[in-house]
Amino acid sequence: MAVKKHNPVTPGSRFHVGNAFTEVTTSKPEKSLIASKKRSGGRNSQGRMTVRNIGGGHKKRYRVIDFKRDKHGVPATVKTIEYDPNRTAFIALLSYADGEKRYILAPEGLKVGDKVMSGEKATPEVGNTMFLRDIPFGTLIHNIELHPGKGGLLARSAGTYAQLNAKDGKYAIIKLPSGETRMILQTCLATIGTISNSDHSLEVMGKAGRNRWKGRRPRVRGVAMNPVDHPMGGGEGRSSGGHPRSRTGIFAKGQKTRNRNKPSSRLIITRRKK
Repeated sequence: MAVKKHNPVTPGSRFHVGNAFTEVTTSKPEKSLIASKKRSGGRNSQGRMTVRNIGGGHKKRYRVIDFKRDKHGVPATVKTIEYDPNRTAFIALLSYADGEKRYILAPEGLKVGDKVMSGEKATPEVGNTMFLRDIPFGTLIHNIELHPGKGGLLARSAGTYAQLNAKDGKYAIIKLPSGETRMILQTCLATIGTISNSDHSLEVMGKAGRNRWKGRRPRVRGVAMNPVDHPMGGGEGRSSGGHPRSRTGIFAKGQKTRNRNKPSSRLIITRRKK
């Protein structure tokens, strides 16, 4: 994975740092695994804007990803590594021994022609999906289930990974990308390795229009608004705007928003870093 800096032949390319796509092997997705994707533009069913700063952007087709990896004991061959416009990570097309094709999140180091497998017969190699009870201590993992059979929910964005630190009774103790350490049932599945496209954070859009292609509209700062529009608005000249907070009044620094009665709180050993 690498990024490339463009020659400044236009104002937009002067500061643009883009993805080199050295790992991607094809530009055409598998037709049987794509679906249409409808966009809301931030409007609800009544047509009223409920989420700001969303709208426009290039049309996308959704790639159906297999987050469950529930085809146990059947080996699969990696056919392609592809770009996915709906996520930061790359995806890999698997062709199973019985002829079925599925997309998965591509881990770092997975190449075309590699063999992967899921289930109890799988070994702790990159791309294989195993139960947490079978994974060795210290292994880097991603696409981790929170509930058995529900599909992977944790560590799915580009370059992220979690680490299996210990096992205690029916739980595995995992350190997540946020720094949080929590317990997850050992009957949950996780995939070996780190997510691909680790240099995604080094990309620079270079111009406002590139964000518009992604469907992101301009965001006005609260201190630039009037008092009627934002709690931090108003004042003579450039005033600080008071305590940093959202448009609805929720403090931006330090206010806890997690429900203290949430049942899963008992499974959290160490909270994430502030």
